[in-house]
Amino acid sequence: MTSEDHALPPELDDGPDDEQAGGRFARPGIDEPFDAYVIDHTYDECFQPNRWSRPHYAPLHELLSSLPVEEIQRRQLACEQSFLHQGITFTVYGDSKATEKIIPTDLLPRIITGAEWDAVEKGLKQRIAALNLFLKDIYHDAKVVKDGIIPGDLVFGAKHFRKEMVGVEVPRGAYVSVCGTDLIRDEQGNFAILEDNLRVPSGVSYMLANREVVRRAFPALFRQSRVRPIEHYPQLLLETLRSLAPPHRENPRIVLLTPGVFNSAYYEHTFLARQMGIELVEGRDLLVHDGRVCMRTTSGLEQVDVIYRRIDDDFADPLVFRPDSVLGVPGLFEAYAKGKVVVANAFGNGVADDKAVYAYVPKLIKYYLGEDAILSNIETYLCREPAALSHVLANLDKLVVKAVGESGGYGMLVGPHATPEERAAFGEMVKADPDNYIAQPTISLSRAPCFIDGKFEARHVDLRPFILTGAETQIVPGGLTRVALRRGSLVVNSSQGGGSKDTWVVGA
Repeated sequence: MTSEDHALPPELDDGPDDEQAGGRFARPGIDEPFDAYVIDHTYDECFQPNRWSRPHYAPLHELLSSLPVEEIQRRQLACEQSFLHQGITFTVYGDSKATEKIIPTDLLPRIITGAEWDAVEKGLKQRIAALNLFLKDIYHDAKVVKDGIIPGDLVFGAKHFRKEMVGVEVPRGAYVSVCGTDLIRDEQGNFAILEDNLRVPSGVSYMLANREVVRRAFPALFRQSRVRPIEHYPQLLLETLRSLAPPHRENPRIVLLTPGVFNSAYYEHTFLARQMGIELVEGRDLLVHDGRVCMRTTSGLEQVDVIYRRIDDDFADPLVFRPDSVLGVPGLFEAYAKGKVVVANAFGNGVADDKAVYAYVPKLIKYYLGEDAILSNIETYLCREPAALSHVLANLDKLVVKAVGESGGYGMLVGPHATPEERAAFGEMVKADPDNYIAQPTISLSRAPCFIDGKFEARHVDLRPFILTGAETQIVPGGLTRVALRRGSLVVNSSQGGGSKDTWVVGA
């Protein structure tokens, strides 16, 4: 996506850079444009408890307070139209009215200081290093189980553990080449890990698209804020994939494997393939020939060296996983296991982002790296443990309960927001299969300003940075801020009514 694509009108400039220089407009109160804005015990990204704006938010607050509402509405509309023209959509499965929707985006950036980000980045690199070592271990010697750090039945009985991966060598030990880890702030403003997404994490295209439209909406503010760049993510991803290719292949052929146009993240698949300059393929475009994976082209079969897969394990190879899959490539896993092709992310990663295994990650960091975790976990109750199960069932009205192998906001109960009948029904499911559930305290995600129906209102947010691991581990500054656009909601997933924001990491 170039800066010329779908540009906002040139008159949408927020004034000269020196008007807001230095962040000196920390205001002594929340003024009229923010009269609907609520500040309470929840950590607010923009405002301090004394209702002054935080210094790094002061220039944005001053600008928003000075612009007519009609002008902000016009800029928000321009952002939405840009998304519409580019076809930035997601699919809602099971929606009888419509399956293809434009992802909601909020005009106002979420801002993080450079110092905060530097600490987060260090913690994320530590975490992904330990998770890659954990995956290598459990698919080889399983010392972590033998040493009693984590129960064997929890690992080997996990829904996404793949026995077929035992003994398979993975280039550079990078089982997780692309990770999307979700972070939240607690009530004191400290970042903590909510969950790790290690299988086929999505959302990076929305991160990049948000940056383009918001940068154009507030060009002077963007320049003077010294926002750290993220536009080079596709190039970093390409470098990561190349670093995993067999060393004897000078110009490795890399492809992106998509389930096809009906997948919820298909826009992202096409976007990333185009930005990296690689082929976007479906299973029917590939075949295994003489033990190697090849792509059908107009000039014949051409060998493929690296597959960036955006297709779940279950559907990747009908000869090994689901036999009814028509999306994958028969024989792919055998070629992969023999080292004839590299697949990123590796198969079987889901065992490490299982929500029960999550509770052990701080111990895994200590075990593999000899370090304390930089980023903390959320307190987690494993319903497989009798004492924890009793506590969870007695406190369903206070807890968030999640199925260990699910993602995307599915298979979960937000106790305080559920009806007594919903809690009772969910409790029965937990009692029937306690190993399948964990519970956590209801954490009030931090809130950030959003422009909703012509007013500035606070909405809950989380953050999904994207971590790339190949020859080295790299992270672009910030990530995708997801927003629970429904008032009071804590669910940020786009499939559950959420939207997204640009994330600015500002300062040196």
